Amino acid sequence: MVNLALSAAIIALVSLAPLPAAAQTSSASAKKWTAPRTPDGQPDLQGIWTNATITPFERPAALAGKAFFTEQEAAEIEARAAKSRVDGPGQPGDVGSYNQAWSDGGTTVVSTRQTSLVVDPPDGRVPTKPWAEEKRAYDLAHGADSWEHMSVWDRCITRGVPGGMFPAGYNNAYQILQVPGYVVILYEMIHETRIIPIDGRPHLPANIRQWNGDSRGHWEGDTLVVDTTNYNGKGWLNTSAAGARIKGIPQSEAEHVVERFQRVDANTIDYRVTIDDPEVYTKTFQVSVPLTREQNYMIYEYACHEGNQAVENVLKGGRAHEAAAGR
Repeated sequence: MVNLALSAAIIALVSLAPLPAAAQTSSASAKKWTAPRTPDGQPDLQGIWTNATITPFERPAALAGKAFFTEQEAAEIEARAAKSRVDGPGQPGDVGSYNQAWSDGGTTVVSTRQTSLVVDPPDGRVPTKPWAEEKRAYDLAHGADSWEHMSVWDRCITRGVPGGMFPAGYNNAYQILQVPGYVVILYEMIHETRIIPIDGRPHLPANIRQWNGDSRGHWEGDTLVVDTTNYNGKGWLNTSAAGARIKGIPQSEAEHVVERFQRVDANTIDYRVTIDDPEVYTKTFQVSVPLTREQNYMIYEYACHEGNQAVENVLKGGRAHEAAAGR
């Protein structure tokens, strides 16, 4: 819902001017800030970070050729999005759904004011192959036929790597811990804990495949670089509706992901991920999602399957439709 609201706000903007160079984040100023260190000498990324935003995953067609918003444009979009989040009265006979009290998809564009989370290719669009789009469309249209067509998030398996780092409608928090030899990321969504070795060990053998692949990290200066391979080819790149067109795009066993975490100031981690999957995309692409430190944020347990009857009820509904149609 937040993504649709943003799209409507964006389309309403006219005569969009390019962002002045002075308004963009200066890499020179970022270098002046020195990251603190953990007791064992790692650049300190620890804390609770969030990435909720109304910035769309891909750049809308109305913003073709425009990479950044001006400060005024960003303020206008945020104001429009805030108005759209007000819950109105339901329609007669409509039982309704979750209201905004249950959502936490963000109220602002990302701090860089980029017009999409996809920053490369320059058009802000994911270079998907036709077969991947066709499979996505089929799966999304046949979710009631079988659990195999449902999102792995709906099935409470995972939101994936790197998909778990992309903003959704709620639970957009991450707690980063560091111990000698490892960086650990606790995801609020689906309560996953990702343990990333940074001790130089090699990847697992190629015949060992996992839902979230096999991650290995190392430091390049103050930047944590995480290399992930060995996917099992059963996941989706993005499982949230906030991914819009990209929700349901499959991952193949050939996918190779490189993530970069660089703390650029006391309250910001520059998170960038490069995705290479020659089976699914025509070329590599990059997503940038700044993480904001939230010292007072409370992460509560995400008990995905406890009392969750969504999958069961969706499949029951599918069987009821088939029975009504005489199939």
